[in-house]
Amino acid sequence: MRILIFSSVWFFILSVVSLASWQFDSLEASGKSGMVVSAEPIATSIGLTVLKNGGNAFDAAVAVGFALAVTYPVAGNIGGGGFMVAVDASGNPIAVDYREKAPASAHQDMYLDSTGNVHPTLPLLGASASGVPGSVAGMIHILENYGTMSLSEILEPIIALADTGFLIPDYLAKSLASQNSDFNRFSSSKAIFTNDGEPKTSGERLIQKDLAATLRAISDYGTDGFYQGKVADLIVAQMQASGGYITHKDLDEYHTIERKAISSTYRGYKLFSMPPPSSGGVALFEMLSLLENADLSKMNTGSAEYMHLLASAAKFAYADRAEYLGDPDFVRVPVERLISKTHGKRLFVRVTEMALPSDSISHTEFSDTESQETTHYSVLDQFGNAVSITTTINSGYGCKEVVEGAGFLLNNEMDDFSAKPGVPNQFGLIGSKANAIQPGKRMLSSMTPTIALQNGKPVLILGSPGGSTIITVVLQVLLNVLDHNMDVGQAVAHGRIHHQWRPDILMYEETKFLDSELELLRQKGYSIRPVSRLGLVEAIFADPITGMIQGATDPRGNGMAAGY
Repeated sequence: MRILIFSSVWFFILSVVSLASWQFDSLEASGKSGMVVSAEPIATSIGLTVLKNGGNAFDAAVAVGFALAVTYPVAGNIGGGGFMVAVDASGNPIAVDYREKAPASAHQDMYLDSTGNVHPTLPLLGASASGVPGSVAGMIHILENYGTMSLSEILEPIIALADTGFLIPDYLAKSLASQNSDFNRFSSSKAIFTNDGEPKTSGERLIQKDLAATLRAISDYGTDGFYQGKVADLIVAQMQASGGYITHKDLDEYHTIERKAISSTYRGYKLFSMPPPSSGGVALFEMLSLLENADLSKMNTGSAEYMHLLASAAKFAYADRAEYLGDPDFVRVPVERLISKTHGKRLFVRVTEMALPSDSISHTEFSDTESQETTHYSVLDQFGNAVSITTTINSGYGCKEVVEGAGFLLNNEMDDFSAKPGVPNQFGLIGSKANAIQPGKRMLSSMTPTIALQNGKPVLILGSPGGSTIITVVLQVLLNVLDHNMDVGQAVAHGRIHHQWRPDILMYEETKFLDSELELLRQKGYSIRPVSRLGLVEAIFADPITGMIQGATDPRGNGMAAGY
């Protein structure tokens, strides 16, 4: 069986890298046994091949994760971190936290200049912006604890893909070109992602031999192949040369954490999502606890009335996010209070016909207190295991700096801390002391990997990238399926809005909504702004009646859904 898995994936890769252009265009797919949906076609196909040859959803998810590090450098990574929410075949929820951590030398004022203001580039560009990576430790933890395949089986074809290269598709060529000036700041990045400083073009082969060597070290030595030895030496050397903070001790002490998935109910469905240090699950469930008090199924999803209700729920949730959410190993987070049905009812009665100005909304008072490139992928296997993973290096291509000799991009996740309480980060998100920088602390995230169950069986697996917009994007797709009975393809393609309390602006996807409804929003007191897109959802729906599995990748992106 293992030889068959190797061979089938290997021959697939050989055929893919020899093509002049990709023919992958499956926005939707169906099957009876398994499904993989990701933002990148090669990664999706590798994951599906693992499933077809007897691997489970965890095996496939790890394969997709490592493959994305090769083929989707804008967000796929081994230099970042992520979260997994899963439900195993017995119905047990699993939450794995492999978020990046602040280095031991980090401190609250590390990004403030001499005048006390946040430095414009230090928390965003170059090695100074990087937290201790968690992706490698997290994926190996998932494989060893829940998978059935060996690490070498997973990585062998992916190493070959990095070593041999693949032909750059149009969208990746455009993406690389958009970052060309930043790549040219760093000789290590320039060597891989440019042609002597000029943008790479569609149809060229992207060969990443240093990344292949790093993946080979991981294959041979597991976590020690990344957090110790030559690769660790290269990471630390990059830090020392570029003003970064990560040391050998930081790398050696990194560990993955299994957390208790947070749960809620919504209209008879059981929901699981990620707990802190992700804010995603808490904010999602807080919004749902408010919205459950309205009959959304009778409302038009494109109406001003519907958008006003969603925006109101978001304002309350993001205000509470800013005040209370942080790493639970460092601060007390009142999760159960924030997501309770009682709290939702209290918030619902505060919604009026007119928009509540954000300045009139603050965090909830209790009697006592207890990025924009990311990528998501969803997997469901024949055994009933459901996996929802969101992973990131924060900005597109992270801090833009490749580790010399190791071939991978570093994250710029330190920007997800509150560098200065009350000052927004690159996504406009405001934080408090709960998310202040501390040594060893995990920065707050908006990632929202989520699974919905009916009668104990997974029916909806979804998540999205999009920095601060992730939570509202996941909310709307979930409502489209559970309240409005859209099929998963329609639910993912449907127009979306976003509000995050501050700034007090309602964003909407241009061309997706009627001008008349937008005018009604203005009359309600909203300041509205068009954007080209919100999120890139990768979702799976398992029909509990027919047993058919439907997968949908977001038409806003270039991913692929594949099933069998």
